[in-house]
Amino acid sequence: MASYHCQIKIISRSDGRSATAAAAYRAGARIDCEREGRTHDYTRKQGIEASFIHAPAGAPDWVQDRATLWNKAEEAEVRSNARVAREWELALPHELSAAQRRQLASDYARALVDRYGAAVDVSIHAPHRQGDQRNHHAHIMVTTRQVGPDGFGAKTRVLDDRTTGPKEIEATREMWADMQNERLHQADVAERVDHRSLEAQRAEAQVRGDQASAAMLDRPPEKHMGPSVSAIERRAKERAKREDRDYEPVTERGRVVHEIRQAKTIFERLLVLKDALGERLNQARVVLNRLRGSQTKQNASERDTEDISETSSPVDTDELKRRNAQERLKRMRSQQRTDPPWTSERRNREDDGER
Repeated sequence: MASYHCQIKIISRSDGRSATAAAAYRAGARIDCEREGRTHDYTRKQGIEASFIHAPAGAPDWVQDRATLWNKAEEAEVRSNARVAREWELALPHELSAAQRRQLASDYARALVDRYGAAVDVSIHAPHRQGDQRNHHAHIMVTTRQVGPDGFGAKTRVLDDRTTGPKEIEATREMWADMQNERLHQADVAERVDHRSLEAQRAEAQVRGDQASAAMLDRPPEKHMGPSVSAIERRAKERAKREDRDYEPVTERGRVVHEIRQAKTIFERLLVLKDALGERLNQARVVLNRLRGSQTKQNASERDTEDISETSSPVDTDELKRRNAQERLKRMRSQQRTDPPWTSERRNREDDGER
């Protein structure tokens, strides 16, 4: 089943973070941070399937250089608690090919460029070799300032405002769901995603009378475990596999996530069985209707035959007998003309015997 994940994060100095370090890690690159005087080298990081930058038309050439872009983004901010970048973390549909996932991430990044006039840095990551092999995802870092021919300009305040920010975030989440569903449709994949909360989806299912889907959606949202907890739980799974026993979560967050996933899997299987049962019932209805139609035609035919028998007069019956006798007589005379004499004599003896 296709999964939806679109989380918008802030990279802020107040949290001890920098845009240069974040960009280097996500792209598996080396960036010398001029503000910090540090080198962030993640060139040995594996699982980076692609990384590229999109910017508005007319942006300076240096925007395409990752180290220069994020050093200048840091340079443009003077406050100690400045927000230096935003990040859209996206789950890419595993049902698509690698090329299709890259195109989808690229198109969404370009949509963010058009929406905010900012530069975006895209990094596509493969699933962890020991984790869920469906976990294809992308990190899209977005500058907090617009980019023009002269470099960085005004801040994109629409995302920071308490009034417009939540609406804008929801709009970008919906945009991601729409683009993902469009690509799934183009790839002939039946599954779809929904950006809305589980509560909103459940309310809609109840309105349309889909109680099975409403029951499946009556659960808490799945929590993000984070890299540390994920690593702990991954080691616990490996240990359970080596010891040939069932996996048991070892952290509280891991336990909650595990229980939610188990409940979701059970409901998904029940929905599959429900759909299969519905299909079988429809097939049975078709066969039953066909049998009813055949029985109706047979009954009508029998009634017609009875009507004909009831309306036939004795004259008609006598005439039919007379004609049959004439036909038999003609056949006998014809046979006598063609058969040898002894054949005719033998037939006469047989006829006498029968009589």
